Amino acid sequence: MALPRSCAARGGRGMKIALVHYWLVGMRGGESVIEALCEMFPDADIFTHVVDRDAISPTLRRHRIKTSFIGRLPRARRAYKSYLPLMPLALEQLDMRGYDLIISSESGPAKGIIPPPEAVHICYCHSPMRYIWNMYPDYRDGAGPVTRMAMPAFAHYLRAWDVSSAARVDRFVANSSCVAARIRKYYRRDAAVVHPPVSIDNFMPLLHDAAGDFHLMVGALVRYKRPDLAVQAFNAAARRLVVIGGGEMLDELRRMAGPTVEVLGPQPLEALRYFYARCRALVFPGEEDFGIVPVEAMASGRPVVAYGRGGALETVIDGMTGALFHEQTVEALLDAVHRCERQKFDPSALRRHASRFDRRRFQRQMRVLIDAELTANAARLQPRDAAGMRPRMMEDASASAAATAAE
Repeated sequence: MALPRSCAARGGRGMKIALVHYWLVGMRGGESVIEALCEMFPDADIFTHVVDRDAISPTLRRHRIKTSFIGRLPRARRAYKSYLPLMPLALEQLDMRGYDLIISSESGPAKGIIPPPEAVHICYCHSPMRYIWNMYPDYRDGAGPVTRMAMPAFAHYLRAWDVSSAARVDRFVANSSCVAARIRKYYRRDAAVVHPPVSIDNFMPLLHDAAGDFHLMVGALVRYKRPDLAVQAFNAAARRLVVIGGGEMLDELRRMAGPTVEVLGPQPLEALRYFYARCRALVFPGEEDFGIVPVEAMASGRPVVAYGRGGALETVIDGMTGALFHEQTVEALLDAVHRCERQKFDPSALRRHASRFDRRRFQRQMRVLIDAELTANAARLQPRDAAGMRPRMMEDASASAAATAAE
């Protein structure tokens, strides 16, 4: 494989590049990573299980998108998660011949493609699949009776496949230190840490710090993010809370909400900007792999009250950019809210802190890692002589011998 100097910096010209993502049915954190990689590699092909073109960005739509056979199954765009047992097989049917560089985006099954022997496969891991690893008991307990009965056998099979497919990856990159620790635990592999890209420029602080009388929660309304804890706490304190997001718990939270809690559901970017910039603080009650939402809030000049585990420990500094609580209880969350309110935060300082996680920084760090792995792979592919030594190895050995003779 002939490599141009700084392949990633040149946008991979002269190379055939594939990006593999689990599914493209919206624009959340994982899709932001794919979008940033598409900007780096404008000619890359995208592989995924299922795509909803109306729900993804123009940047992604400009690329050639190929789906696995999952995308041809009934109601795939809505019921794709029900086809999870078939996804390992579907990934292994994808034809990756001819690709020089493959970057998989892993959280659902994505890294299990079969790369050509000469290709470089880099996995950007948002997390090993939560529903079979660190959060398996939570997903099992929250499942319906039929799914709960099937999960033990299916999860056992999927874990075995997940570990074996990790051997097909040349380099793991984790989106946070806590995810790197999971990769070491479950795959026995080391991972570099590159925090995901946040579109900092989409958010701005108010010119004058004029916070409103409400706190804010933003994100998918699913159980592991603990939106119920936020609603319970602000109900108990009779304090105003605005909840933005959609998901399986939306109706349940609306029924749970007291008179001081508004559950608005999904909102457009303009509304999100408005609420971020005017809230007293963002409330972030769940354990996340990284957590883009706190960074967006800080980019808007607002502090964050966060559960002190997972990715929040890498973005929220207790007493400087917000307040952490360490038990997922109403009392602990409200204590952190009160501590946060007693402090004065400088919106411009919060935004400077958020800028450490912007898209350009992500792309710079990924370029360095990709170039290093491509260079190492090119060296591995050099032909060996009869003694089993590559030309570069022979040069190094000769230089070493000369140095020894000179001594």
